[in-house]
Amino acid sequence: MSFIPFLQAAGQNVAGSAGLLGTAVPMILIIVIFYFFLIRPQNKKQKETEKMLNALKKGDKVITIGGIHGVISSVKEKTVIIKVDENTKLEFNRSAVSSVELSDEEKAKLEAEAAAKKAAKEEKKAKKFGSKKEDSDYEKESVSEEK
Repeated sequence: MSFIPFLQAAGQNVAGSAGLLGTAVPMILIIVIFYFFLIRPQNKKQKETEKMLNALKKGDKVITIGGIHGVISSVKEKTVIIKVDENTKLEFNRSAVSSVELSDEEKAKLEAEAAAKKAAKEEKKAKKFGSKKEDSDYEKESVSEEK
């Protein structure tokens, strides 16, 4: 009686379980990568779009998915009426609005907020690491002491 076929079958079972683990780990990694690079950003964008559509109000300048520019003249539950020209009003589903154009005042406000955030961040960084001016003064003093 030969044990070689028996040992070969046992070896295949051990290799099969290692092969299952070797296959499962990459599949799990692929799923995690898909979640963080595709699914999660798409969900965030969808939530932002929902928020934008729910915040539509009369007087907003909008662009539809078809490329029509206009101003919202009235808002209904599921539709908006967009004034395209002096005598032309079109009714669209809310979902047909792709973006809201910011007015000059809103743009200036957003730019001011961004500048304030940047200044606060730089100030915090300067407090933490010391300002660049102090560093350059220190370098000048050390160079003059060497001479």
